[in-house]
Amino acid sequence: MSDKAALHPDRPRTTLLRGGEVHSPADPFATAMVVEGDSIAWIGSEGAADSFADGVDETVDLDGALVTPAFTDAHVHTTATGLALTGLDLAGARTLADALARVRAYARERPGDRVLLGAGWDASAWPEQRPPRRAELDEATGGRPLYLPRVDKHSALVTTALLDLVPGVTGREGYAHDAPLTDDAHHAVREFAYGTLTPAQRAEAQRAALAHAASVGIGSVHECAGPRISGEEDFAALLALAAGEPGPRVFGYWAELVTSAKEAARVSELGALGAAGDLFADGSLGSHTAHLCAPYADAPGTTGSAHLDADAVAAHVAVCTEAGLQAGFHAIGDAAIEAVTGGVRRAAETVGLARVRAARHRVEHAEMLTARTIADLADLALTASVQPAFDAAWGGDDGMYARRLGTDRARTLNPYAALQRAGVPLALGSDSPVTPLDPWGTVRAAAFHRTPEHRISVRGAFTAHTRGGWRALGRDDAGVLVPGAPADYVLWRTGELIVQTPDTRVANWSTDPRSGTPGLPDLTPGGQLPVCLRTVVAGQTVYARPNE
Repeated sequence: MSDKAALHPDRPRTTLLRGGEVHSPADPFATAMVVEGDSIAWIGSEGAADSFADGVDETVDLDGALVTPAFTDAHVHTTATGLALTGLDLAGARTLADALARVRAYARERPGDRVLLGAGWDASAWPEQRPPRRAELDEATGGRPLYLPRVDKHSALVTTALLDLVPGVTGREGYAHDAPLTDDAHHAVREFAYGTLTPAQRAEAQRAALAHAASVGIGSVHECAGPRISGEEDFAALLALAAGEPGPRVFGYWAELVTSAKEAARVSELGALGAAGDLFADGSLGSHTAHLCAPYADAPGTTGSAHLDADAVAAHVAVCTEAGLQAGFHAIGDAAIEAVTGGVRRAAETVGLARVRAARHRVEHAEMLTARTIADLADLALTASVQPAFDAAWGGDDGMYARRLGTDRARTLNPYAALQRAGVPLALGSDSPVTPLDPWGTVRAAAFHRTPEHRISVRGAFTAHTRGGWRALGRDDAGVLVPGAPADYVLWRTGELIVQTPDTRVANWSTDPRSGTPGLPDLTPGGQLPVCLRTVVAGQTVYARPNE
């Protein structure tokens, strides 16, 4: 602590940052910022910063660094992310044989684990175009229990030994003799597998996930938990850990259907902001469980799984609105999204459209949209919590989406430009560990969408990944660097700042520095992304890059 701070221990600590680029709508040419305690006090020019220099406790020379608001990842599974970071992650496996070799090595490394836990496999990316068979996994693990969810978390591979530990699982919906488990069978084995984690293992995973988030410039995460995902004990432990230790803020959502004020109150008592997040209206495209209006192109006999109808959605939204809770749903397929928007519309007829709009209810993923459902999202003021990295991973004419749906339907997915034009609030996230915590990569994926007509500007995507996440919480005063806002910010090493739009039809004036539009890093694919130097949350450093 400096001498000035020591003389006034009850006064909030003040810091002057100067000599860089401060991304702020308050001053598009700002090079300096003053932080007082946990809030931003002033933003302005280098010359004006001189008047603050003698009165602050600390001065930070930015040395040309860019200062931005911290990112908010609006859809995260924290414990699962940590387990992928610290355990068996098959996201890098390139072939079936590679995946089995990794399972074999991991089993040797963890002789004491009651259940081996992994994540991240995607057989659609392998030349064999099939997942491991149960007998192959039995051999690779030496006959031990293994839970191995697909990258989208909506199906899972398991060994015979794990099935033997979950009574009645072979009689549940979604069980198949030698194929990935889905639906209730999957949920049963997931609950058992994650239930074997010790408190120490869980805390290790959660700390790893939050530390990694901070290291890439994420200051807040929306934890999407629920009884079919991670369990109350995991949710409570995460919220307590985040409240008690420096790190990114954690805002919790609990995905449980409520039908009464008493049930809604219990969700609030858990510490959740809403009965929302991954409250499943359907599943995923990769697992053929997203609910479609027309059958899958590569599975003509199925239209996926419907977990909620419009009546159930309407009842849930009405109760949540009356209780002051956010409601929200996981909906990917067009039929699922129609059920959600139709149900929210019915709830609005019951409790009032203005109240539903004010509640800022959410739809997670919202991938397979139509002109009608986009208009409904806008009219009902539903936030679209979306993951642009899905398109980067599975979009394009030769990607997984095209194989599942056919090229024409696949090209309609994730229409961010249409959502933005309609006025639908966007909040960007990763669904980590489905795709990595990578905020600049996420912004790049939205700006350089594989389908050109769905692209949005870098500025629009950046705003949706910073301020958009706060607005999704009902906070309009955060996620932006202006006086009075929370001091959640990041220092970046980056190249030249520009105003970038991949759409050449945008008027040239918008890229002219004289327009007064703050610049952002060049995110052209193939170029280096910004490097995080420091992440600050509520005025407290939660990550500092080594040797910087």
